[in-house]
Amino acid sequence: MAVRSTAAPPTPWSRNLAEPKVHETAFVHSFSNLIGDVRIGANVIVAPGTTIRADEGTPFYLGENTNIQDGVVIHGLAEGRVVGDDQNKYSVWIGKNACITHMALIHGPAYVGDSSFIGFRSTVFNARVGAGCIVMMHALIQDVEIPAGKYVPSGAIITSQQQADRLPDVQDQDKEFAHHVVGINQALRAGYLCAADSKCIAPIRDENAKFYTGNGITVLELERSSEVASNSLGAETIDQLRYLLQQGYKIGTEHVDQRRFRTGSWTSCQPIEPRSIGEAIAALESCLNDHSGEYVRLFGIDKGRRRVLESIIQRPDGDAKPATSFKAPTSSHSNGSYSSSNGNGNGSSSAKISGETLDQIRQLLASGYKIGVEHVDERRFRTGSWTSCKPIEATSTDQVISALEECIASHPGEYVRLIGIDTKAKRRVLESIIQRPNGQVASSGSQKLFNTSASSTTATATSTHLSTEVVDQLRHLLAGGSKISLEHVDERRFRTGSWTSTGQIQASSEREAIAAVEGQLGEYPGEYVRLIGIDPKAKRRVLETIIQRPNGQVASSGSQKSFTTSTAASSAKSTATATATRLSTEVVEQLRQLLAGGYKISVEHVDQRRFRTGSWTSTGQIQASSEREAIAAVEGQLGEYPGEYVRLIGVDPKAKRRVLETIIQRP
Repeated sequence: MAVRSTAAPPTPWSRNLAEPKVHETAFVHSFSNLIGDVRIGANVIVAPGTTIRADEGTPFYLGENTNIQDGVVIHGLAEGRVVGDDQNKYSVWIGKNACITHMALIHGPAYVGDSSFIGFRSTVFNARVGAGCIVMMHALIQDVEIPAGKYVPSGAIITSQQQADRLPDVQDQDKEFAHHVVGINQALRAGYLCAADSKCIAPIRDENAKFYTGNGITVLELERSSEVASNSLGAETIDQLRYLLQQGYKIGTEHVDQRRFRTGSWTSCQPIEPRSIGEAIAALESCLNDHSGEYVRLFGIDKGRRRVLESIIQRPDGDAKPATSFKAPTSSHSNGSYSSSNGNGNGSSSAKISGETLDQIRQLLASGYKIGVEHVDERRFRTGSWTSCKPIEATSTDQVISALEECIASHPGEYVRLIGIDTKAKRRVLESIIQRPNGQVASSGSQKLFNTSASSTTATATSTHLSTEVVDQLRHLLAGGSKISLEHVDERRFRTGSWTSTGQIQASSEREAIAAVEGQLGEYPGEYVRLIGIDPKAKRRVLETIIQRPNGQVASSGSQKSFTTSTAASSAKSTATATATRLSTEVVEQLRQLLAGGYKISVEHVDQRRFRTGSWTSTGQIQASSEREAIAAVEGQLGEYPGEYVRLIGVDPKAKRRVLETIIQRP
């Protein structure tokens, strides 16, 4: 392929007509554009649709092993330069082993250090990003210098140096992911160069049977297995198995009965460790036979332990075929993941409605209920911020299906749910998710039914996922007129008490509350989840209890915090029961006073070398609503920074000034 590159045009500020310089080992796709003084190092890959335009700001430098992915734009202002690692001035400097991913914008003056990762659609302008930084999707970095080894979360807007200095450190798993993306793109670069060379590609075509998958199964074995048949598996399921094995995925299966299906309480079958497609089919058939009359689903697991291509292959009615026919998805190795061609946000979303959804639509129409549709992206899904699609004013099943398909097609890569509304009682009778970002359109464990008789359901409410204690707590909260909500947090943020609310649970009966809580537990596997009770009149919490832990426990065992109805009694109780295993009595008292005064609490740390210059680093604000939470968060921070100075900070949020600075740990 001939690289599309041109000299810089003559302009009032430059007439040097400099041309791009591309190392012989680099691969630059012919559908990309290089203009002006662009210096591309060894083993760089520049994907299609990329524009690297050094016609205003100049020159640009791209270090070795760096990958510039599809749709990236690199440009620079005529004014302003950064100093590269070679101590020369550049409009844009991108170091070695860097990843500039799809649709990102790097606008000079800009510096991106070695081994840094810039996520999809993120922007770096008039800024320096230090070595080893991870910038996730849709972030803006402008007019700042990001210290080396910092993590910028998705959607972050970093425009002040104070924000930049307070960013968290990159974790080991983030470094592994960035390293993986570099490796994948190096393989792609070598592959593209080979594909353009007939001497290189011909032997591979002749001997592709020698290519092995990640599971140790040769392509030849898989091709020979094309005649493999199964009495209980459909052709689509066998094709899906074959594809998963070819791509090196591990294979998993789960089953659930009809009662637990509504709460998403799936149970794993025996692990599948196949050496051939025949063994995989035999293991899958064994799971189906052991759990006849139940739902069974098949999925793949990638190296990052993420699920791909999840599909139901057996239903209680005996149907062993997937809800949709399987088509091998197109792979997008450049970002370290695989996208499904049946709707994952990058491909086209399938507008096929499952049989379950059709039955729900018929039942809603027959009962005279109004039907609605809502959608939400992955970021807002956790906060329950759903947005309505176009109102459905239809009285026939076909018209409703058409409206549903229109909403699904308009919002690929998002959650879409079907709503049933009792117009007389002005409340919802059904919420059922019919599309997920991974492409599934059947409602599997995502349905929330609202019974029309609150009194009858309360007496018979049962839970297959919650402990008796939690059910009793829900019952007491409802009986006392308290509002109910849930909060969740991953293991890393648990230490700082940075809980995230899933929003208030709207439940008029015990059964509704149980179903809602179980549904939320299913959405946050591997995280802490706690139940919150709120007195709406006093506007304060009356209960906090952890009902799920990362190890899978869902019963509240010693993690409950009850708040008495008297504020004074509550304060006395918390003072008497809150204990700290590492903090002194003085520090506990300071925390208590800060909380009582409504002050914000944070922690700063510094090593011995920087202690002399006063270069403290903040760990971020501690989100704590009680003394116990504050103590746990502070102790967690002390454990994170052994051998360093750590100080406690209290901030008056109204006056925006510090009211306390005290060192609570020394080397």
